[in-house]
Amino acid sequence: MMARPTTRSLEDMPAPSNFSNLLGIEVVRCTPEEVICHMTVTPEMSNRNGVLHGGALMTLSDTAAGTLAFINSAAEFSNTTVEAKTNFMRPVHVGDTLVAHSVPLHVGRTTLVLQVTMTRGDGKVAGVTSQTHLLLGWKDEK
Repeated sequence: MMARPTTRSLEDMPAPSNFSNLLGIEVVRCTPEEVICHMTVTPEMSNRNGVLHGGALMTLSDTAAGTLAFINSAAEFSNTTVEAKTNFMRPVHVGDTLVAHSVPLHVGRTTLVLQVTMTRGDGKVAGVTSQTHLLLGWKDEK
């Protein structure tokens, strides 16, 4: 049986993407068992109905899941999302803070299955995402 690779820490993570920075996403907890991120909804993130755009919610979810996949992989690996499915349950209003809580459902040698639950400031679930990530041997090719 192959030994489980040592996981990484948040300090090993590359800097956040410009897109995550644009949305103000912050990682507030990061362990191999869970990642928690939050984001405050601004008017620029709203859709034509004046509530959080689904793409912004999915970006928060993908950031939380990608961080969890990173922290659960060995240093010689990167990861990519190969599947994501989101249920949108409630609107999130401008000014509210959305919290994403990501947990691993499966951590394998080549894939990870992760679940992200996103809650509004009132504690009600706004959305739930299931994601599958593929671990990739990292090569710095241009």
